[in-house]
This record gives sequence, structure tokens and C-alpha cells, in this order.
Amino acid sequence: RILHPAEHDIVEHMDVSHVKIYCSQMPGAESKLHGPPSNFLNYHVGGKSFAYFKTSEPEMWRFSFRTPPGTFLELTDIPGFKPARYMGRFHWVTVVHVSNVPEDYLKSLIDWSYQKALGGLSKRKQAAIALIAPAEKH
Repeated sequence: RILHPAEHDIVEHMDVSHVKIYCSQMPGAESKLHGPPSNFLNYHVGGKSFAYFKTSEPEMWRFSFRTPPGTFLELTDIPGFKPARYMGRFHWVTVVHVSNVPEDYLKSLIDWSYQKALGGLSKRKQAAIALIAPAEKH
């Protein structure tokens, strides 16, 4: 379940380095840095992307992830969020500054995107990742 920003009592925020750590600690998650001309840092599980950062200007360190269709519509109406370039039609959203998003809410968005990517893997790959999951607690 994705939390709504209004559901937070104490609002804490994450910076780019904390988001990178959080994404890296997902069970089976790997990252790959792509240089020019694309310039992004991609987080994926079993070859399926669940998040990425832009690593060049403009908007260096903008962060993108996949969302459910309803959440996509809600988020893209909020200043600071927009459809992800080239991926918006697949319900990917970009947040320009992760530090403006409440930590619990951002984590719930990342978790959903990760679960969506994981669910797109074969049952065999999911089972292999489940075996390593207890050792990689996030």
C-alpha cells in the first residue's frame, strides 16, 4: 500500500545518498551507471528496472520510479512531480528533488515500484531472490 503524504505525523526527508542506499538494499537489487549520452544510474532486480537517477544536468539527481495508474495521476498534479521523460506512458514519475518528499511516502513509492519489477520476473527468479532476501533486510 502506498501511503499518502497526508498520512504522515512526523515528517522526515531523505537526501539523494539515502535514496541510493535504500534502493541498493532491496533484496536482489543491483545498480548500473550508464554514461553519455543517457547519463543515468539505474536500479533493477533480475534485469527489471524499478528506479533511476539522472546523473547530468539539467535536473541532476532527479529520481524516477514506477507507480500505479491512480497514483501517477495524483502525483503528476503535485508541484515537483512530473511524468518521467520517455517513461510516463508506463506510469513512471519523476521527482525533481527527493528531499522535498516525506521519507515514509518516498519509501512506499519505491517499495511499490520494486514489487512491480519483482512481480514481472519468472517464479524461478523470484524464488531465488526470496532466498537471499532475509540476509538483505532493508
